[in-house]
Amino acid sequence: MKINKINKFNKISFKSSLPYPCKAPLGTLIPQIGTAVQLPDGSRNYTLFNQNLVKQIADYKEDALPYLWNYLSVVQEEKQVAEGLYILDRMIDAGVKGIDKFYPVICRFDRTTSPTIQVLLAGIYRKIKVPDAFGPLMSMLIKNTFHPPNISFDPNQEIGGALLELLRNNAANDLYKK
Repeated sequence: MKINKINKFNKISFKSSLPYPCKAPLGTLIPQIGTAVQLPDGSRNYTLFNQNLVKQIADYKEDALPYLWNYLSVVQEEKQVAEGLYILDRMIDAGVKGIDKFYPVICRFDRTTSPTIQVLLAGIYRKIKVPDAFGPLMSMLIKNTFHPPNISFDPNQEIGGALLELLRNNAANDLYKK
């Protein structure tokens, strides 16, 4: 697997104590992202991720961020994107700092028609509260309204929640300005 564009990542000032290319086991973990993912099907309305892999990568905390940035910059397959976003989501929950700076790389998935990726993106946007995500979330919501996905869960629930959180956060910021 080819991971590149490390210079672009360094421009937003993440620091990593790991040398490039990364040492094992992180260097052996990143290429495994998405290989064991099971997307929702007719009998299950949720995605199964490799929880062991997710935990191992998330345990690297800020040191894993440059590698996740590079990975998400080039990955195309739905399973790989989904697990990469899921790792970011778990890292946010663990208090890892700097994931709010990932908007420039994850926004490339804003036009996806994958309900799984839409839910994961909306969850991340809800947590990192990037105001620029409002438009893409509205676009997802409108497109899904006119062309509902044929899946056993509704991504619009998470998208709507993320929109409400962005509105609430923006309203609170406006109150502080006055």
